[in-house]
Amino acid sequence: MITDSRYFVGRREELDRITSYVSGAQPTSINVVGPHRIGKSSLLYHFCQTYEQRLQNSGANPQQYVAIYLSLQAASCQTRSDFYQAVAREFLKRPSVKANSKLADPLSQSSFNHQSFAEAMFAWKDAQVLPILCLDKIEALFQYPQEFDNGFFDNLRSLLDGNALMVIIASYKNIDIYSRQHRLTSSFFNVGHVLPLRGITEMEATDLVRLPQATDPSLEPALSPEKQKLALEWGGRYPYLLQLAAFWLWEARRGDRSVQWAKQQFDQQAKRIPGWRLDGRRIWRGFRWVIWDLPKSLFGVTKIIGVGVNEVIGMGIGLIVIVVFLLALSGQITWLDFSQQIKGLLCSTWGSAIEQWCQAQ
Repeated sequence: MITDSRYFVGRREELDRITSYVSGAQPTSINVVGPHRIGKSSLLYHFCQTYEQRLQNSGANPQQYVAIYLSLQAASCQTRSDFYQAVAREFLKRPSVKANSKLADPLSQSSFNHQSFAEAMFAWKDAQVLPILCLDKIEALFQYPQEFDNGFFDNLRSLLDGNALMVIIASYKNIDIYSRQHRLTSSFFNVGHVLPLRGITEMEATDLVRLPQATDPSLEPALSPEKQKLALEWGGRYPYLLQLAAFWLWEARRGDRSVQWAKQQFDQQAKRIPGWRLDGRRIWRGFRWVIWDLPKSLFGVTKIIGVGVNEVIGMGIGLIVIVVFLLALSGQITWLDFSQQIKGLLCSTWGSAIEQWCQAQ
């Protein structure tokens, strides 16, 4: 995660969108969704570093907002009380909170429960200040289902509905997927805006490999123009891969090693990122399954249950399956969503006759 704002490059559109959601007449919470190492943590952290200036530039009064960043993986958040206490500590670190007793006093407690935390947040609302909670790696909470249950999330939702709190949540998947996986029914998971985080733009990628000159024109770039081009070829528009490529090219230069050595180190480290490269054999197996194996399975099911499927319906199902598969392959939806869509399609088409088959899948 980039913690020095001097080295944060890009994400202009995403930061502008977050700022507009925060400063709107009705602030709406956001779910920032993206794969591993795409820059979710850096984005949330950088917004917390720069939100006052951004809000002022947008015409809002920055004194009416306080934003904090909290990594639920790093923080000791194994219980509800731990979570509330960690939030309180981060808010109390802010100079604007320290200087305002109306904000600091409600959070200066030795422990919190649902009610006391809610009362503290509504005290902030009375002071006309909106607390913005940037929660990173929310997946960590689901490891403790006895603590972070529907009651916990309902309490947060009541604060959102009462305009006493705003949350910006970073996660690998849409948080409503997690609610289904963990059988949570709280309306907290119906976040107002989903902000997909993908690769940076070509111009932003170019700026990244030009660091530190990209953010400070008085400095020379760490990489030569030739090495910048190589970094762009290796990393594409994936922020972490660009950083990785630039790092090993720099290490090669510093240690008087070859470009081939740098490429080997880069490839070895890049493999640790799940699914960053598409395997051609996996893609072909997927298409073969959609085009050949799946239709055979479907017609096999119809034989078992003794029901005929006319050609028009069959073609329609096939097209839907292919479209949904392509959406999953391109990252527009998750593979979990893909499997659920297919299961729902089959169940709705053949009804209760294959209900047991659907449940088994």
